Order: sequence, then structure tokens, then C-alpha cells
Amino acid sequence: MKDGFVKVAAASPVIRVADTEYNAERIIECINDADAQGVNVLVFPELCITGCSCRDLFTHDVLLAGARNALLRILEATVGTDMLVFVGLPIEVGSNLYSCAAAICSGYLLGLVPRENVNGTCFTSGGENTRTLELDGMFSSVFARDVIFEHAKLHGLRVAVELGDDLTAPVPPSVNHALHGATIIARMASFPETLYSTAETESCLTSDSRRLACGIVLAAPGRGESSTDFVYSGLCAVSENGVILAEAENSTNLTVTELDINALIHVRRARGGFESHGGNFYSSVWGTELHETELTRRYAKHPHLPVSERDLPAYCERQIEMQVAGLVKRMDYAKLDHCVVGISGGVDSTLAVMISAMAVRRLGLPSENAVAVTMPCFGTSSRTKSNAVIVAEQWGCEVRVIDIGKSVYQHFDDIGHAHDDYSIAFENSQARMRTMILMDIANKVNGLNVGTEDLSEYIDGWCTYNGDHTSMYDVNIGVTKTQVRAAVAHIASKTENAALKAALYDVLDCPVSPELLPIHDDIIEQKSEEAVGSYSLQDFFTYHVLINGFSPRKTIRLAKTAYGDEFTDEELVRWLRSWCTRLFTQQFKRSCLMDGPSVGTFSVSPRTGFQMPSDAEAALFLKDLDELEESMLLGDLREY
Repeated sequence: MKDGFVKVAAASPVIRVADTEYNAERIIECINDADAQGVNVLVFPELCITGCSCRDLFTHDVLLAGARNALLRILEATVGTDMLVFVGLPIEVGSNLYSCAAAICSGYLLGLVPRENVNGTCFTSGGENTRTLELDGMFSSVFARDVIFEHAKLHGLRVAVELGDDLTAPVPPSVNHALHGATIIARMASFPETLYSTAETESCLTSDSRRLACGIVLAAPGRGESSTDFVYSGLCAVSENGVILAEAENSTNLTVTELDINALIHVRRARGGFESHGGNFYSSVWGTELHETELTRRYAKHPHLPVSERDLPAYCERQIEMQVAGLVKRMDYAKLDHCVVGISGGVDSTLAVMISAMAVRRLGLPSENAVAVTMPCFGTSSRTKSNAVIVAEQWGCEVRVIDIGKSVYQHFDDIGHAHDDYSIAFENSQARMRTMILMDIANKVNGLNVGTEDLSEYIDGWCTYNGDHTSMYDVNIGVTKTQVRAAVAHIASKTENAALKAALYDVLDCPVSPELLPIHDDIIEQKSEEAVGSYSLQDFFTYHVLINGFSPRKTIRLAKTAYGDEFTDEELVRWLRSWCTRLFTQQFKRSCLMDGPSVGTFSVSPRTGFQMPSDAEAALFLKDLDELEESMLLGDLREY
């Protein structure tokens, strides 16, 4: 459970209808298997002790007594297991019959939660709340509709349960449970299989878990149920905040994965509105220790992109459309008829000039109204210059080549800077000269200077203040470097223009470089990623530290899972230290950014995006990395 990870499982054993002794054995086998795998929360289908298809047999004393005895056997089998288990059975209270979830941990019956929506079955709605129920003098338990099972040690691990048709009620119990702090919902289902049951369930899981910012563990009845009128698929699935993490049908194995409680709590903090509601909820405490959780869930190297490759084309098309739409609106509003873009042959300016070309076409303007300006200077290679010109020309843009070397040297003389002094002023003077030229051309042609910097570069401040940092409208401001690369690759893959395709793939193959220092033999020598680290890794850090709110230590753990041996432990710590430092020291550049469209849910707009003071300290983040490095030196790699 370290770092908030909770191993959960859904199980749908092949049972026999009304054979409670046999079913108890199958349930106990699943419990033992789950315990061996380190599962913390295990969920079975509704009425799994008897089978959900018993119909009028549910009212019979023999079946009810068999269910209670089976529950006793299951309780005994869980002694010594530090796991919260939900099993389903019918429970009679006086003359009423309830479909209940029995919550069990280490031999104790923590509570019985009755189903609320019974829809004409022989069961009674669990309308009353919080009372103590004694079963045949054998044991007593809380019998309550509104119960949250809270872990004794892990803050935020709070589990609630809903059964059967409660899942599809207009206002399911899970809504109330989540508003009162439940971060995991155990869904004990009883629906049969239909042609659409899996797709409908997947849709509900993703929408409900995102809306409630929770994890949902669902178990539905399997093939052992009666086939008199239906068949049952044994669908088991786990979702977290809109993403299905694990799923299986017709399987006799457990469906196991990990839910991230810390991530869910971070989402709720940011969104607000949870745990602020009154009501008579009963809290039942379970669990004794925090155990190490072995991660089996997959973490993508590129979390800003779709998990599935098949979703990438549509994703890129939508991203490009949003960028074009923003630029079209701004040009139309400002009564401008030209776009002016500084092209370098890098991936960012390549995407920006193509977006500009699409925008002028959509406005019904000639293609050459997109003005592409390449401004070679001391560090420009023929390779990047050639690619920039080819891409712009193939899109029909007007191409202007303005060598700024003479102007920059004159500026050096004006400010008393030696021509061979390659300090920061040497580099930034070139960037600021280019920005001045672009803005002046834009003024001259009734145009808009379109910025090229992307979200990743704004996060690490890898841009010249009032140089490439500044424009009149930045179409890339809301997209990361990995998103930019994906969009360029998408355009390259679908174009039939051979010259454009070749140039775009070569752009993608070039190292990221500001090209501000003198070069030798026409070779790109200044490489951004040698200074600030892999942009793939930086975007990974941005996603998990800023969007998910994870600590540096936890982020390193996930990076090791995602990247495997691509980076050493020392490299991961080094680049995250660099990223954390630059995140804080470069905030002043993000405090005054220009307009531009946010493409995802995260942006650094000083108006609507991530905001922080320009003089905040990174001390706590760096301390976390210091302690991690200490653990590494001691050889205790289990710390992360």
C-alpha cells in the first residue's frame, strides 16, 4: 500500500445454484489465491454464496440456513488474512428478506449491507440504516445501508458497496458513498449476459468512476448460474477515474490490478465537493498494517497520448482541429489576413507553420498568406534550414529567408558584447532578434505572429524570455513535445506528397536544438535534451507530478515501471531534480504567457492553467529526491 497503491481483485467463481457448501469452497479458494497475490480488497458477485438465480428458493429456510453456515465457513477461512472481502448472500430479518453484501476481514464480519433497489423481487429494500443484527445467536453485525469500510492505516482507503440493480438506479448509492468519502466502490452485480452487456458495463464503469473520481471493482455472476432463461458471463472489471485497468470474462482466475488512492484524492482535492455532505453514515474500520504492493498495472511512457495506437489518428486530428480553430477565431476577430511563423526545421515550428497554412485556407485566403520566415544565424545547419523551407513550400506558404548574422553582430557592438563571447547574451540576442523581425513583418502584412513554443518548453523554461517565449498567439502552448511529435508524425503518415513526407520524417529524426551556438562541419552540436533531459521523460514528470500530484519519489517509481532499463536510477533522479528545479525557477516565464488554446485538461495559462508564485521554493521536492538518493546509496531500492 506504499504510495497509496491498493491491490484489488474481482472474482466470479463457477458455482452451483443453491449448493452453498460447494460455493463456499470455491469462494474460499478465490480468497486463498487473492491472499497469495497480496490482494487488499476482494469483490464477489451479488448472492454468490447461493447463486443469484435461485428465485423462489431464496425464501426457503433450508437455503437460508445453508447460506449462513457457508458464511461461517468463509469467515473462519479468512482468519489471519489482512484483506477486505465482500461476499453476497440472502439474510432474513424477521419476516423480511434482504440481499446483502457481507464485509469480512480476518475472521470478522464487519457489516451486512442490504441492497436498496429490489425491483419486484422477493427481497425487501434496505431502507433502514445502522442497526445491529444478531444471526441465530452465532454472531452479530452492523446491518446498515450506508456503511464505509475505512482502513486503519492508509488515509483515504475507504470502501463502500452497492448490489444488483443499485448499479443502474437513477441515483445509485455510489453517488452518496463517494460524496461521503468512499474512494473505492465494490459493485456486486447480478446482471445476465446480453449482446450489449459488456459494452454497456464498460461505458458505466468509465463514466461513473470519472464522475465520482473513484475506483470501481465489479464482479458479475458467471457460467455456474442457471441457464433457464439467461446465461451469465462472469464479467469482472476494475476502473479508476475513467480508465478500465483490468477486465476479464468467463475466466476462473482473479481479475487483479492496483488502484491509486493518492491519485484519486488528488483529483478530488482539485475538483472539490467531496466529503462535505451530512448524513448518518456508519464507519467500520479494517486492516492492521501497510503492506508493500507489487505493481502489475501498466504505466505508459507517453501518458499525454492515447494508450491504444488505434486511437492515435483520431486523437491527433482532434488536437490539430483545436489548434486551427483557435488561430482562425483569433485572426477573424482581429481582422488579420496573414500568419507569420518563424521556421527553424524543428518539430514545434514545423507543426505551427502547418497549422497556420490550414488556418488561412479555412479563412478562404491564399496559401501564401501564411508567411514562413527562416532566419539563419551562427548555429543553423543546412539540414534544418532545408527541412523548414521544404515543409513551408509544400504547404504553399510564402517563404522568406533573412540572415540575421549581420544584425546580431551590430547589436553585439551596440551593447559592447564580444563576438566570441558565447555566454547567455550571445544566445538570447539571436532569439530576441528573430522575435522582433517576426512581429515587425506581421505588422507590415496585417498579420499575426504565430508562436511555436510548446507546453513542455514552457514547463522547463527552455525558451528565451521575450524571444521565442513571446508571440501574438501561440498555437502550441497547450500541447506537450510528445503531442507535437505525434501530430507531425500523423500528418506525415497520411500525406501523399513525397517531398513533404520525407521532410517531415527528417524533422522528427533531428535532435531538438535551439541552434544558437556556432557549429562545425554543418553538424547539429547544441542538443536541448543533453541540457534538460529527454522530453519524453519530462512530459512523464509533468503528467505525474503536476497533473496527478505525485511526489518525486513516487514519480521515480512509476518511471522505472514505464521505462524499464532505458534510464538508470541515477539518470532518473538527475533529470527529475533538473525538472523540479527548472519548474520553480522558470515560473516567471509562465506568469506572462500569451493566449493560445488548451488542448488537454492541463495547461500553464496564467489565466486558467497551473499557477504558482514566481519565487516559490523547490526545497521540499528536492529534499524528497535527496532522501531517495540516500536510499539508493545504501542499496535499499525497495524505498521506491
